[in-house]
Amino acid sequence: MLKIAVLVWIMLGTALAGSLVLVVLTVPSLYDQGMKLIPYAAAAGFILAAPLAALVARKIQGAVAARA
Repeated sequence: MLKIAVLVWIMLGTALAGSLVLVVLTVPSLYDQGMKLIPYAAAAGFILAAPLAALVARKIQGAVAARA
């Protein structure tokens, strides 16, 4: 399950980090502090993706085990 979780985490982390950076860049009040907030937004996206990736990996493993 760890291999699946890592693969999902890489994809999900990239998507969440990009989404949070996009929020920083599009909200005018956050744009002024973009140089400080962009690294935090990207890190938060990758951190938030870890438990979500474990959940998705568990669901994938359950679906594959049910077929076997």
